[in-house]
Amino acid sequence: MLYCFFLRLAAVSAIFIFVVPAQAQTDTGSSSVQKQQSDSSIPRLNNLNQPATTVDEWMSQIAQTSVVQITGVRLNAAAAGLEIVLETVAELSIPKTYVVDNALIADIPNAVVIPLSGFQQENPAEGIASVSVTNLPNNFVRVAITGLDAPPIADVRPDTQGLVLSVAVEPEDETIEIVVTGEQEEGYQVPDTSVGTRTDTPLRDIPQSIQVVPQQVLRDQQVTRLEDALRNVPGVNQAFNFGPINTFTIRGFDATATNLLRDGLIDPLAGEVTEISSVEQVEVLKGPASVLFGLGSPGGVINIVSKRPLSEPFFAIDATVGSYSFYRGAVDLSGSLDDSDTVLYRLNTAYRNSGSFIDFYNSEFFNISPVVSVAIGERTDLILEGEYIRTRDSYASGVPVIGSVLSNPNGEVSRNSNFGEPSDEFEQTITRLGYQLEHKFSDNWLLRNAFRFTFRDYSDQLTIPSSLEADNQTFNRTDREYELENSNYILTTNVVGNFSTGSIQHQLLLGFDLNRLENLSPRYIEREAAPINIFNPVYGQPPEPIITFESNDRSVTNSLGIYLQDQVTLTDSLKFLLGVRFDTFDRKYADFTNNTESSGSDSAFSPRIGIVYQPNPIISLYASYTSSFTPPNGTFFFDVDSSLEPERGTQYEIGVKADLSDRLSATLAFYDLTRTNVLVDDPDNSGFQIQVGEQNSQGIELNLAGEILPGWNIYAGYAYTDARITEDTTFIAGSRLPNSAEHSFNLWTIYEIQQGEWQGLGAGIGLFFVGDRAGDLDNTYDVPSYFRTDAAIFYNQDRFRVALNFKNLFDINYFESALNSNRVYYGQPFTVQGTVSWQF
Repeated sequence: MLYCFFLRLAAVSAIFIFVVPAQAQTDTGSSSVQKQQSDSSIPRLNNLNQPATTVDEWMSQIAQTSVVQITGVRLNAAAAGLEIVLETVAELSIPKTYVVDNALIADIPNAVVIPLSGFQQENPAEGIASVSVTNLPNNFVRVAITGLDAPPIADVRPDTQGLVLSVAVEPEDETIEIVVTGEQEEGYQVPDTSVGTRTDTPLRDIPQSIQVVPQQVLRDQQVTRLEDALRNVPGVNQAFNFGPINTFTIRGFDATATNLLRDGLIDPLAGEVTEISSVEQVEVLKGPASVLFGLGSPGGVINIVSKRPLSEPFFAIDATVGSYSFYRGAVDLSGSLDDSDTVLYRLNTAYRNSGSFIDFYNSEFFNISPVVSVAIGERTDLILEGEYIRTRDSYASGVPVIGSVLSNPNGEVSRNSNFGEPSDEFEQTITRLGYQLEHKFSDNWLLRNAFRFTFRDYSDQLTIPSSLEADNQTFNRTDREYELENSNYILTTNVVGNFSTGSIQHQLLLGFDLNRLENLSPRYIEREAAPINIFNPVYGQPPEPIITFESNDRSVTNSLGIYLQDQVTLTDSLKFLLGVRFDTFDRKYADFTNNTESSGSDSAFSPRIGIVYQPNPIISLYASYTSSFTPPNGTFFFDVDSSLEPERGTQYEIGVKADLSDRLSATLAFYDLTRTNVLVDDPDNSGFQIQVGEQNSQGIELNLAGEILPGWNIYAGYAYTDARITEDTTFIAGSRLPNSAEHSFNLWTIYEIQQGEWQGLGAGIGLFFVGDRAGDLDNTYDVPSYFRTDAAIFYNQDRFRVALNFKNLFDINYFESALNSNRVYYGQPFTVQGTVSWQF
């Protein structure tokens, strides 16, 4: 254990030893000021430079430092567009450029523009809306060049007169190329998304809380699994951990299979294999979303966005080694397949082999994800995509509640304990094939069509603990053999049009979805397994030969949804979002063991209305009402009762979205979410259920994301979630819903030095707090709160990057989730992972 102590000490020390002094050197930016004070004596107050109190004094101090004054800004017409000349008397550093919406941004370090009010000119050239040069804190100058329809491109070069930016507007035929997620660095702030409206819409114009975990956060945290990405989203808690399979709660309610999306299409298997080597970003839409995606639980949806082909050649290799025999390699390739750049490709592949802190647990993962995009003429784009995933995992049983969360007179159960068998294993393969087609009829109307087929072949042989005997030592177990095949077909088509009625602007969305979700279990058997002593386990005892339960069944859900949405802009500051969807679905269940069948069908309307008021360009005030529905028992069921109605969800939400700067934004949301038609036991007829149950979740969520200063990024959030049973025949009204923390908080902040000899060195710190959670619906016990600290140290140099990531830095004992009244899962202890990355 001594090496763990030194690793944690090294991580904390490096953050302060390397980054803080380097930051101090960077911020000072001047050796002449430092030389005014003696190295051998402490300076007196009257010897220190006093702060400027007038503009003349401030100018004098600037002149004595290495900060370069930009004394003039000239705009010269050029054949390709525009030349911006920053006139100086000394050399400026060459800045990096990035894109925000239609603006090209360049932040120049160690500079100040004179006069202090900066420079701005509207419509300086064709295709360019404005050019501005402004002062930022810490002696940075920002040059912002905003295009009318698309961000300009610029070549930055030094000149005898100062610095020259040669600006051009890309030709119109290039602006209609496929929108490529990840082609341009967006940082920690993502300005727009399609998950909230199924159209590309700025987040500030959507009257619902949406959080996006972008690629840079995933990279900085070295995230390889979905649950680690969602740790950054307030109001999302882990509900179940089963090897590669994880489930979550959002705003207190389970995110079921149809609450998972892949590129905006329902994908019940998106959470089954949670490696994200081919993932660009993870989006979470909070609250009901049936108006957009059909049947689903009311908490929200998780959309996993895939990496797309890039027009410029891109080649990257990652190699990671970590604690508990963690080895992982990943390759990311992209570019053009022809000289005209009409056929682009992207290929992601990864392999991982890892152990665990849990006894005799091992995991192996492989995936390959090819994508090809084809520009068919000037107005039609086609994306062909596929994915193959294969996993093999041991079984992690969890530990009994008594002896971990609750005291056990016989002692405490170790967090590395596993009460399955060393031979337990499950394997699965997942195959995805699909396409996305987009055709533009004109600049204002387009047609989109997409199809995806997903197939999973799953099998396991497990020894599953059930209940603890009265002696608090003997854990009863069941031996299981299970085979499962999932076949999912998704087809969607919609039309998007922009038009006006007088002065009122509309963006209309009209479309339909066809879904078929099939679960076939050719084999499921249970036997009684030998019990095991949790303090003195003996493995290898054979199960009883008699089969206690056997089944062979199939369930199928077919659904059709037709939706209409209108995004109405009454004025620049007042916008409405109106939507309605009609779904019809039928379900069939066949029990081949008992030769029985059952079926049923139903339909549901799902409305949404929202209003956004923007009193100024920074603030958006919004309010919304939205709803959801899901069939009883979801889409994985073992019988169909045609007399039951769909469960319903309704939400009222108000909030504020603020762009604190062009690189930093925040959202504050208040919501009241109710789930009705919940199945509960019929008190008058034993063995039957009735739909009189109701559950409610009320809460507050705050999230902050973006760049505070050049090089300093933050991603933070807080959630207060009060999720409870309000009506039930079995459980007490007021009981908390399980695996939903009343208070949760996350903070991830990172700084990378922007200049000097330490340029490219950076460090980050992560704080994650999850409060007490109910372990079951009876509220018989609480899963304790925890406060986990993560950290990172990295170095970027051109196309080379090396990083060390530390998780659970102080090695706290904590519980990630509760399965039921009998079992809980420990969280990961202290681990370290080192990653080396090359880009070519």
